[in-house]
Amino acid sequence: TGVKKDIEKLYEAVPQLVNVFKIKEKIGEGTFSSVYLATAQLQTGFEEKMALKHLIPTSHPLRIAAELQCLTVAGGQDNVMGVKYCFRKNDHVVIVMPYLEHESFLDILNSLSFKEVREYMFNLFKALRRIHHFGIVHRDVKPSNFLYNRQLKKYALVDFGLAQGTPDTKIELLKTAHSEDQQESCSQNNPIVALGNGLSVSDTAPKQIAQQSASKAADRRSSSLSKVQIKQGRGAKEDSVHHSVQRSVFGERNFNVYSSTSQENSSTKLIKQAKVIDVSSRKLVTKKKIISTKTVSNGAARKVASGCLLNLPCDCYATDRVCSVCLSRRQQVAPRAGTPGFRAPEVLTKCPTQTTAIDMWSAGIIFLSLLSGRYPFFKASDDLTALAQIMTVRGSRETIQAARTFGKSVVCTQVVPTQNLRTLCEKLRGTNSGCKRSWGEVLSGSENNSGLPCAVDKPCAPETLGKQIQHQKSFQEGDGALEMKATDMKGWDQVPDEAYDLLDKLLDLNPATRITAKEALLHPFFRDISF
Repeated sequence: TGVKKDIEKLYEAVPQLVNVFKIKEKIGEGTFSSVYLATAQLQTGFEEKMALKHLIPTSHPLRIAAELQCLTVAGGQDNVMGVKYCFRKNDHVVIVMPYLEHESFLDILNSLSFKEVREYMFNLFKALRRIHHFGIVHRDVKPSNFLYNRQLKKYALVDFGLAQGTPDTKIELLKTAHSEDQQESCSQNNPIVALGNGLSVSDTAPKQIAQQSASKAADRRSSSLSKVQIKQGRGAKEDSVHHSVQRSVFGERNFNVYSSTSQENSSTKLIKQAKVIDVSSRKLVTKKKIISTKTVSNGAARKVASGCLLNLPCDCYATDRVCSVCLSRRQQVAPRAGTPGFRAPEVLTKCPTQTTAIDMWSAGIIFLSLLSGRYPFFKASDDLTALAQIMTVRGSRETIQAARTFGKSVVCTQVVPTQNLRTLCEKLRGTNSGCKRSWGEVLSGSENNSGLPCAVDKPCAPETLGKQIQHQKSFQEGDGALEMKATDMKGWDQVPDEAYDLLDKLLDLNPATRITAKEALLHPFFRDISF
């Protein structure tokens, strides 16, 4: 009944649709838009399925125009979704795109053969190479935004609602959005910017949109994680709480011994609580921190932002505490739009300069899920917990060293060793032996264990990051791919070293040296795949 009412309201809001489309059902709903499946009557007499994306009326015209320009300029080839039509009535906008029937990532994750995974990643890199060529940073690369029709072997990168432009972007409207964001961060004035065709917007609008994107796309509690971004088709259920609980390697119930953060730009430390804190009460713990993220520069690090007292001495730099001077400073502003679990280290640490490398990190997280058979792999309620989870896989020293390269100082009170990616993925997938494993066995073999928590459906309580996990129960017997028969391997017993070499390059903590989409397509892992 609710869907029928929504369809009726859409017809009323955009009456032009009535004579062109027959809307069948709602197939996706997110923070900024809803997607409907519709059929269009062609002049040839045939019906064609279309996806109608109805943007929320509060969407800014500049953002809508920028998304449309991304679809028209870069879309339509190399696995990037194109656009058929666009309808507008007052503040209601409907973007019409080809409909690609597709599978839920989670539903097919453990039935994919290694060959299919290889093809999936190759086609993802083709799409990323295409948009990066035009200077488009997607910012929200994840399985539900890369549609996959397994039977037809068709792919489509969708949803450019959060896209940003590089300094040399070929998408003119992304340049406008970028320049306005910069002006807003440097000025308190509200000039009017002309966009042509009689359209003008206030300079404050992009800031409001950025704040809206950051707040609404920020880490949600488990009850609202599925509404972060729009999904096209029934694949939207992959982000639901039910599936996340089954597949996640990390999760709140595993990291609830650590407090959350509110002053993200100030020096912090990993804190062991006297008792386990319930996830729902984490928002009350706002002064304790997990990891520090603070700008590193010679003189600028000790200067205070405008509006604060100048020349106040700071003695907490690179320590595990936060002084009152730093707490009084203005928080650093940097883009952080995206989906939790897929944000790159430079996004989590509020690096102001973010490039197309953040999309490659997200692609690496997808590849990590495909190789390990676990989705979502990372799951955290705040950026610093997310950074701590990355450390347990990539190492604390490596993270600290990489952060220095983009002007950040990260303080961690524990030394966390890096994981061998092949060993980690094979043990999670269960392909290195036919026996069933508990999480403790998965991480055995190192004196100084990484502190990776057990699956989210079996809560555990690590005493501190970097120490051996005290797990309570083993994985359930039917949990995923921890037990595989030789006849069901589908090539997973013959994963080449090149696969993990590519994964390592995608999960490079330094964005400056992280592999690009163009380079990834030329990687030996895809040696015999033709363009």
